[in-house]
Amino acid sequence: MKLSYNKKSKDPIYYVQIGIRNGKKTTTRNIMSFGKHSELKKKVSDPLAYVKSEVKKMNEEQRLGKVEYQLTANFNEYLKKTDEEFSSSTQLNVGYFFIQYIINDLSLKDYFKIRSQERKITFDCYTIFRFLTYARILDPKSKFATWNTVKTYYEQPDFDYQHILRYMDLIAEDAEGYLTWLYKKSNQCVKRDTSVLYYDCTNYYFECEREDEEYVDEVTGEVLPGLRRYGLSKEHRPNPIVQMGLFMDRNGIPITMSINPGNTNEQTTAIPLESEVLKMLDGAKFIYCSDAGIGSEEIRKFNSCSGRAFIITQSIKKMSEELQKEIFKDHNYKLLSNDEPIDLKTMKSFDKYDPELENLYNDSAYKTICADKSIDLGLYGKKVFKNGKTRWVKSKGTLEQKIIITFSRKVMEYQRIVRNRQIERAKCLLSKDPEEIKKGPNDVKRFLKRIAKNKKEKDVEITYILDKDKIAQEEKYDGFYAIATNLDDPAKDILQISHKRYQIEDCFRVMKTNFSARPINHYEPRRIHAHFLICFTALLVFRLLEHKLNLQKTHVTACNIITTLKNMNVVNIHDVEYMALYNNSSALSALVSLCGLCLNKVHYRPKDLNRLIKKILN
Repeated sequence: MKLSYNKKSKDPIYYVQIGIRNGKKTTTRNIMSFGKHSELKKKVSDPLAYVKSEVKKMNEEQRLGKVEYQLTANFNEYLKKTDEEFSSSTQLNVGYFFIQYIINDLSLKDYFKIRSQERKITFDCYTIFRFLTYARILDPKSKFATWNTVKTYYEQPDFDYQHILRYMDLIAEDAEGYLTWLYKKSNQCVKRDTSVLYYDCTNYYFECEREDEEYVDEVTGEVLPGLRRYGLSKEHRPNPIVQMGLFMDRNGIPITMSINPGNTNEQTTAIPLESEVLKMLDGAKFIYCSDAGIGSEEIRKFNSCSGRAFIITQSIKKMSEELQKEIFKDHNYKLLSNDEPIDLKTMKSFDKYDPELENLYNDSAYKTICADKSIDLGLYGKKVFKNGKTRWVKSKGTLEQKIIITFSRKVMEYQRIVRNRQIERAKCLLSKDPEEIKKGPNDVKRFLKRIAKNKKEKDVEITYILDKDKIAQEEKYDGFYAIATNLDDPAKDILQISHKRYQIEDCFRVMKTNFSARPINHYEPRRIHAHFLICFTALLVFRLLEHKLNLQKTHVTACNIITTLKNMNVVNIHDVEYMALYNNSSALSALVSLCGLCLNKVHYRPKDLNRLIKKILN
């Protein structure tokens, strides 16, 4: 701050003037008036010396973070006319500073510098990367809508929409190298626990009616199938889909991903992607963990060598009769907590309201069964015929593995509550025409039995009754759970590893719900790949942020983190300061404590915010 007055005037007015640098804009503003020289003469003997001493005191207070100034408001003043087609908010987001704090550890500025050296690129790839990642976490929209809203961030970058598309082509061309870079740099950011790798697949549907046709690769000349294809969808939508395969480490942080045509059998996606992971990990030993849908005989054999192992969910219903008899035979069961012998009859009949048996209600019974024959587990393998065609057939080989069977009273009761509700719905259908209702593996109509009676030779009377045999057959499996493994570790440790599979489902939930990975507004394969690479990067950055918060023993939910960062907006007050439009919270306090960014103040000077973002970017 400095003193400003008209030195040529006989009775000057003394002002306090402040210099302001707001981005590229530099200006000065009078923030306080001491009054005229003649008025001050009545109070002090030397007005000029007095105001100079006051300005000096104000500068000392400013160094301590305290500034007082006067603002005037003209309530008759109108907004300036512009050529904009619609009005927009003038508030700016600063919550993305915390996201950039994590991004900075990934050294992607160096990656894009290397990738841009051999190209005539006129735009900053790193800037586009940063804001596409911020937007995917804080305000997920289409790429065009994101480009239209970059002015809502404090930095307000300058790039065109066409530059976003060129950037997407760049990362799609080097997808493997890009994912490898992300893993290696994230491993330097936090120590990645790759002792267990979780794998799963999910589908994303497109709002189009036709699937993609085959196309010829411009480089290799190979005929490749289209990416958006009709396939099995849990949502039963009649739309083309693409399939995503995702590997995750033991802490729930993603490692790598792949995008495949929608009609790809997920069993065939695990080994190729796992081979890429082995290159990233330099052939390290780990445990492969997945659900039953991605646990074919080939996958189990692949993870039974070179020090690797597998833990795969096993369907009890697909096991042979011999193994099922062994499962339901009430002997050799032990409590999971202390390995004490227990029988299934006791587990199913004890009084769960007895306070002394509360621990037993929360416990599980288990036993281990040797299952070396693949045919006993109902496994399928790929068979190649002489004409080159392949087909999935039942495996008949042997594989060193065992089955861990668990029984939980709590799970049994939950499954029966769900089934009883379905049975009640099935009874209601008896008064209607069940033929008009679609039937699925979890549909209530599976409890209805169709009976045809010959009334005459030509007329057949169709009736439905409740299928009590079907209900009893399903009840037999209530409470049971099985996993297959080739590990010799204690059952409790193996089950704990398997139970963490929910984290990879949570990764898919975050991408689909919080990051709005779909709708996907692209149709070219390379742009679709690039879109999911952006979503994957956002997920990785977000999980790294969550993991660092957990390391400092601060648990903040994903929704609370995103909501906090999204609401961290500031508004420009006459170019003098930025005022916070958000309040403090436990989530904000945790983020400030982690990153050391003092973004929990009410007022910010422009130069302070500029200095802060410059420090993070460097």
